[in-house]
Amino acid sequence: MTLPARGSKEDVSLRESLGLSDRADDAIFVATWLGKLILFGIGQAGATRCPGLNTEDCRFLQLYGKKETWTPSAIGGLNLVETKVVSAKFLSSGAFVDTERFLPALFASADPNSRLSDIGDDILKRATSAVSFEDPILVQQLYEIYLGTRGVEGSLPARVPLQTKTLTLLCKSKLASSFIPQSIQIVQEGLATPKNFQHDTSISTPKQGLEASKLRSQIFAFTNWLARISSPADLNAFAPGLVTQLRTYIENQGWPHYNMEASVPNAGELTSRAFGYESIGLLAGACADKLLLEPELNLLQWLFMSLSEDPSGKDVSISIEQALSSVLRGFSANLSSSLESSLTSLLLHHMDLHPHDPSQTDISTPYIVRSTRFVAVRFANRCLPYGNATARWIDILAIDGGINERNEVLEEGRKGLDPHWYRMLNPSNDDDFSAEKSLQAPRYDLPSFPELMDKIFGAGSVWDITKDGSSLDLANAYMPALTFCRCILLHQALTATKKPPIIDSDWERNIDALIANDEDARNSLKEYFHNYSTFSTENQAAPTALRTYLQASYIGMISSGGGDANRGGGFLLELCSLLPNKAYIGLSANILSLQGPIFSTKKTLRETASHVFGLLASLEECSTNETQKMLHVFDQEIRTWRQAIGNDALQVHGSILATAYFLSRSASRGNTPSDFEEKRSTFINTILEMLNDSRDKMLLDAVFFATSELALFGALTPIPEPYNVRDLVQKQAEKAKEGDERAITALGHLALQCREESDDNAILSYIIKQLYDLHSVRQPEVHFAVGAALCCAAIGWQSKSLISALDIQGSVPASPARASTSSSILDEVLSKCKTSKPALRQASVIWLLCLVQYCGHMQAIQSRLRECQVAFKGFLADRDSLNQETASRGLALVYDKGNKSLKDDLIRDLISSFTGGAGLAGKGNVSEDTELFDPGALPTGDGSVTTYKDIMSLAAEVQDPSLVYRFMSLASNNAIWSERAAFGKFGLSNILSDASTDGYLSQNPKIYPALFRYRFDPNTNVRNSMNDIWAAIVKEPAKTIDLHFDSIMDDLFKNILGKEWRVRQASCAAVADLVQGRPLEKYEKYLTKIWELTFKVCDDIKESVRDAAMSLARVLTGVLTRGLEAGESSASNAEKMLKQVLPFLLSPSGLESGAPEVQDFARKTLLKIIKSSNGKTLRPFVPDLVGRLLALLSSIEPEMINYVHLNAEQYGLTAQKLDDARLKNIRGSSMLEAIERCLDFLNEDSMPELQQTLENAIKTVVGLPSKVGCSRVLVTLSTRQNFIFKPYADHFLTLALKQVFDRNDTISSSYAAACGYIARLCSNEAILRLVDSCRKFYFDSDDDRHRVISGDVIYAMSKHATDRFNSLAGDILPFVFVAKHDTSDRAKTLFEDTWSENVGGSRAVLLYLKEIVNLASQYLDSARWSIKHTSAFAVADVVTSSGSTISDANAGMVWPALEKALSGKTWEGKEVIVKALIHLAKNSTFWSTDQKVEEQFEKIILRESKRTNPVFRQHALECLGDFIELRETADMFPQVLGVTKPIFEDMLSNSDEMDVDSKLGGPSSKLVTELTLANASTALLKSINPLKRSGKDLVSSLTETLELVGRVRAEAASRLTLNAVYDAEKKFFERLNGVQGEALSGPLESILIEYVKQLFGSSEQVEQTRLKASEAAVSVAPLVSKGDSIKTVFAEQLDTARAQERSVSVQQSLERARKMVYG
Repeated sequence: MTLPARGSKEDVSLRESLGLSDRADDAIFVATWLGKLILFGIGQAGATRCPGLNTEDCRFLQLYGKKETWTPSAIGGLNLVETKVVSAKFLSSGAFVDTERFLPALFASADPNSRLSDIGDDILKRATSAVSFEDPILVQQLYEIYLGTRGVEGSLPARVPLQTKTLTLLCKSKLASSFIPQSIQIVQEGLATPKNFQHDTSISTPKQGLEASKLRSQIFAFTNWLARISSPADLNAFAPGLVTQLRTYIENQGWPHYNMEASVPNAGELTSRAFGYESIGLLAGACADKLLLEPELNLLQWLFMSLSEDPSGKDVSISIEQALSSVLRGFSANLSSSLESSLTSLLLHHMDLHPHDPSQTDISTPYIVRSTRFVAVRFANRCLPYGNATARWIDILAIDGGINERNEVLEEGRKGLDPHWYRMLNPSNDDDFSAEKSLQAPRYDLPSFPELMDKIFGAGSVWDITKDGSSLDLANAYMPALTFCRCILLHQALTATKKPPIIDSDWERNIDALIANDEDARNSLKEYFHNYSTFSTENQAAPTALRTYLQASYIGMISSGGGDANRGGGFLLELCSLLPNKAYIGLSANILSLQGPIFSTKKTLRETASHVFGLLASLEECSTNETQKMLHVFDQEIRTWRQAIGNDALQVHGSILATAYFLSRSASRGNTPSDFEEKRSTFINTILEMLNDSRDKMLLDAVFFATSELALFGALTPIPEPYNVRDLVQKQAEKAKEGDERAITALGHLALQCREESDDNAILSYIIKQLYDLHSVRQPEVHFAVGAALCCAAIGWQSKSLISALDIQGSVPASPARASTSSSILDEVLSKCKTSKPALRQASVIWLLCLVQYCGHMQAIQSRLRECQVAFKGFLADRDSLNQETASRGLALVYDKGNKSLKDDLIRDLISSFTGGAGLAGKGNVSEDTELFDPGALPTGDGSVTTYKDIMSLAAEVQDPSLVYRFMSLASNNAIWSERAAFGKFGLSNILSDASTDGYLSQNPKIYPALFRYRFDPNTNVRNSMNDIWAAIVKEPAKTIDLHFDSIMDDLFKNILGKEWRVRQASCAAVADLVQGRPLEKYEKYLTKIWELTFKVCDDIKESVRDAAMSLARVLTGVLTRGLEAGESSASNAEKMLKQVLPFLLSPSGLESGAPEVQDFARKTLLKIIKSSNGKTLRPFVPDLVGRLLALLSSIEPEMINYVHLNAEQYGLTAQKLDDARLKNIRGSSMLEAIERCLDFLNEDSMPELQQTLENAIKTVVGLPSKVGCSRVLVTLSTRQNFIFKPYADHFLTLALKQVFDRNDTISSSYAAACGYIARLCSNEAILRLVDSCRKFYFDSDDDRHRVISGDVIYAMSKHATDRFNSLAGDILPFVFVAKHDTSDRAKTLFEDTWSENVGGSRAVLLYLKEIVNLASQYLDSARWSIKHTSAFAVADVVTSSGSTISDANAGMVWPALEKALSGKTWEGKEVIVKALIHLAKNSTFWSTDQKVEEQFEKIILRESKRTNPVFRQHALECLGDFIELRETADMFPQVLGVTKPIFEDMLSNSDEMDVDSKLGGPSSKLVTELTLANASTALLKSINPLKRSGKDLVSSLTETLELVGRVRAEAASRLTLNAVYDAEKKFFERLNGVQGEALSGPLESILIEYVKQLFGSSEQVEQTRLKASEAAVSVAPLVSKGDSIKTVFAEQLDTARAQERSVSVQQSLERARKMVYG
């Protein structure tokens, strides 16, 4: 039965034709037994079971004992592998549905035979989606496959690869976790060690090897899966046992240190170890009650110890940390006191551990590999309640850090000290309570202040304040710890006074704001701390803790350095201002220690320490002696002010401040010593003298500070003569005009002590006038100080700006009463607000803001709030953003302090500004020259509209009077919104949340679209304020947006292409927010328009708008890709989106857009869509996508690549290197990855369309990337979609072959490789056509490059389609053999590799000898020399590769081709052919049995020897000598003499020529000459045949030879020539001795004597040459013994040579010759 092609009509109807469509049970039965057949394997003899099959199954598949069933050689026997492959192919056909073939496909995919596993993988990939892994029957089957079935005849567990795949599938099933016994057995067997196996026979033998390592990794993944998805009840059942098993597994490896003595861990073992830790963490976290929450915390200690001491590597340590993270959730519940205690002890222990120092040799302590501090801090912050003081101490230890501390540890410590972060890290899991109520849970309670102080600063702590001389260890953490204690104290105090600070990210700032600005809060705190600091029976810990805190702050000030010291002093001052005197009187005992900080080089520390001194020294309880002592030191320092420089000047500065604080606070307390007035007068006299005479900025700053403090507390007046207040004011005003805020504050404090007088020259009026004159100062921040000074002048100590200035208990210092000053100042400021001077306008609005803020509680201001509101409104249209912001803040203050009517008016104006009404700016006056727009904001062609006059003119021109009102409204909104700072700090959330807004807003829904868009304004201030307004107005955002969705979307569409860039940018951001998280149905009708507008704005002229558009595009892409990733649940929505989006992306508005940014984003979007889509959704678009993406590959390549390619040499590159880099980049590109993913989604229906698209792309694309991409597509189709692609393979092979001849080598190679892959699927006829084409291009083309291409194609086919290549080897390899002798190295290498990889041994050539010879002979007459030479070399190689025995038949077959190859003139390499002829002669008898052939051999050898080419001739003469040796019965001396004599004469006559190197890198001319002479001499001596030449002829030939050789020895003697001569003479003497039986005499003896003489004439040569001569002497010795005369001469020569010889080896050889002659 032949199976039809997959996807064909026959395949679809196959199930019905086989009768299985109506008999599903039959189909299941057949599929099941086919699956069992795939599992079946022929095991050992006597085996009755095999993995996955029981006894009955095996017996059935063996036909119940019929041995020959699976013996292919037996009659009727079957090949098991082939049968399995056929079965798998049958399963993949249409005869079965996916659910039936799922398990057989699983079995096949795990088979070690790739032919079977490839089919199995293909089926499994398609069938997986059709089965449900929540089917109990399927899950049970999977477990049985993995574990086998019980009983003697039950099935064995599956093989390891199948077990691995089975576990992968079980990890997709939630139901699998309910099979508890099976799950436990899998884990136990997977973790089994040899020890376990010996003691527990129920556990299978542990598996070893790579596959076992993969299985073990999958077992751990399965364990993790169980821990994640199992029900609590199931977890409680199996988790404890699994954790014990996992711990045992790790400990058996060696714990905490890996047991290196047993074995060195490999990567697989370390991975398993890491998985083990992770699994323990997951299981323990999920089953905390049984595994974690036990009194000793054994498992947690084990994990911590593993982290600190396990040195197994980074990956293992990461897994341990992950395990510890997993168990965190187990401690989320409220812990018992004992558990909490155990946990804190454990964490403190690990906070003290540090990695081992190599310099330490103490072996008693554990070897700590890594720090556990970060994990310990995390546990403290997650597992312990916030009120646990020890946990907060752990955070403090983390903050202290160290030199090598990680930033993450420091950051985690800081988070632990922030209650807001603690709540973020530990959200409540109680759904029964609201978020607000859940945050009131006990675990979020702040630590008790007394307990916290005792832990951190109490007795026995690191910072034991109770001890004298306590040191600041852990200095980095001291101030953070003190800050935390301060916040806890103040938070508890404020909470007790019903003003709790908000716990958010600005918790500390919220506390600061309440203490600094809220008068009611400060008064409440003073009362609270009065009771808190008082000892009583019920209140003992609190006063002690408070004293400890004050002492810690004091120590922090005097002991710390830099800013920390100043912060400590600040905390002390802050609390002292709220405490009764008795609470901090104890600090005065150490008042002398303040001298150091007061004289510090840090200005802020001097100021703080001086302030502390003033508070303490002014107390009645403070030691008078110590105070006077310090005041005396200060007085002495101040007196030296004229000479003080450097550090002395710093001490003068500190002394002035300390004295001023002391005098002012003493005066306020009424604690004035007897000499107080004298000290005050002297001090004031001195500082006023400084004010007049000093130019030192620091001293003047101290003077202003001193006068300010003295004036504030009424200690400045009376001023001693000759100075007066007016002069002091003038000096301060001069300094104030320079922007000195100290001087400005001093003016305000001085005015506070001045009386109201009607005289304009009165001091108070003079001071106020000086303050008004400061409007010219161009520093906006200075005017806030001026405003505060005006408030002091207006109402004195009643000004809210002085709330925190009163730092001592008691009544407010006395100051003159005020009646009209506040009203007059307000009148003046309101009038100045109407001025047109920019500087005065800015100053006035800031002053007005200060008046409303600090004096708004006074009736004089309250009664005129409406005037203030109007004034502030006038600034909302101001061009200066600071004025706008100040006015908006002022309006918020007016709203807070106003009545209901005023609030309604303000809201009405605010709303109208959104909905296009008159707007807030409309309340101002407009003249013709009023500038409403920035130049260019409203271009008209010739210019732009800027003033009201321009608006009038433009309205007249267009004859539309209404345009005036439209432009005025636009101008009003433009003035507000172009700078967008007007509402930056507008407290609108309080305004708009008023109940009165509900009715108004419900009647004006137009505000919602505009307000929604403004929430995304580019300006941060506007954006924040709009969000506040939105939050205030819209109580149910989701419901409101849904209600007004269409109007909002229409507004955004209208504005996204508007003229103002801010509006376009905001619209993009708004659309992005609008579509996120909403169902597609809501905006489906807008989707195409959204994409279209988005891509238009992507090409905006403004960069920020382009960025916003790209962000919107990314959001749209994210929505689409998430829908695609969601799977079936969102498949319909995703398909709808794709149908709209993909055509648009592929349109001229997308990929073909002229804007590079749009093109780039469209491309990236396509890649994301492809990556996220499933096959069903994307399949209809695949053909078009592949074509477009292939064309894009070249377009996305940077243009500079082409330039570099053309100018590669200038950059030290070659074009090929550059192309190789481009090719590497293409293969790793995301584009090609996307194309391959598209190809994975192909099916039989979409393939025809892809064929057309791909064919068109192959023919039309340009550029290397696209062309290489096309070739890669062909490769992918051939490998990953072979079933679908096979019917089209022949066609695409032809198409690819045409592209192989591209001019670019890289493209050519890519298509050649594609041809190789496609050949896997092609028919034999197509492959033979391919080979024939390559052969024609090789032999017939005039382009040498075509030979390389042919080699590339053939090699690719042999490499990538080896099976197909081998099946047609007889048709391909002869061509390969011939071509591997190409003269081009590139082509030669390709064909050589092809031959060597497909042929075993050199004699394999005999298999194809006839075909090779015929093919080579065919081209020996080629007109192209390269082909002719290649063929000749091939013939020669045939001969040399035929071995040492060549049959006559083979020799006769080769001889004609060899003779033909040797014809013609000499060419480079021809010597190879001649040597092949000699090889043929040596190893065959063919030539010697045929006289004509023998004569032709001789003729050829003699002919080639006569060639004049010097390089070739030396080899020809060598071959001539070899040939002479083969013809033992022939006399060739006359012929050889005729060849060699001219050579001798020619070369010896030119022996003095200069030695010249070969131009082609060959041998030098001298070497060629020596080799020629040597080979000629050898041939000549070999040609003397004593058998054929005797008597006279022999003597004659010897004489002629001696003459010629003697000339060589005399005129061209060299090691090479002499060695050759002596070797040849040695062989001649041996031949002569074999035929010379009688005694030597006469001419023969005489000529031999001459030969003997020349043997011993080599004494001046090298040792090797002398040794050669001595060996020749040994050969001639038997002849010498046959003649008397020659014996005498030989003896004389021998003795002389022996006497002169130094070489031992030569001496031994000569001695051997002597013994042969004389015995």
